[in-house]
Amino acid sequence: MPEKIRITITVNDVLHDVLVEPRMLLVDFLRESLELPGTHVGCEQGVCGACTVLVDGGATRSCLVFAAQLDGATVRTVESLASPDGTLHPIQRAFTENHGLQCGFCTPGMLMATCELLEHSPAPEPGEVTEALGGNLCRCTGYQNILRSVGAASRMLAAEAGTPTLPVSTGASA
Repeated sequence: MPEKIRITITVNDVLHDVLVEPRMLLVDFLRESLELPGTHVGCEQGVCGACTVLVDGGATRSCLVFAAQLDGATVRTVESLASPDGTLHPIQRAFTENHGLQCGFCTPGMLMATCELLEHSPAPEPGEVTEALGGNLCRCTGYQNILRSVGAASRMLAAEAGTPTLPVSTGASA
């Protein structure tokens, strides 16, 4: 059995000093070791985006990264979005209110990809939205409600911040 590697990693604002198997994938570390099941295991090849988390602020396929590679990193999972009292994050509310989810399997990855997008581009152009979510596959929604949800989330976040913004048009009709 390979020797374990000690890493220090911050996940959802909690610092963990842990021993990990050298070949343990981040998705398995999150789900099994930290008991954070929100990150879904999909294709296990980095294609579907269901396992998307934010590593040091960037969208990352957690099925393609070894936990041991992330010593000193900061990771955010879908569990980081809702507040401790259960209040949904504006992105979660927007997806719920705009029917941007159906079976829910792709949802954690879509939410985290949206989170990265809106943190870097609060009022994205339609092409930016398409690009940011282009690597996340959804078999149920047809994407129009997902695109609409991103625009709604952008407006909700701007309203909470008191920042005026133009409505984000995603090409989807209401």
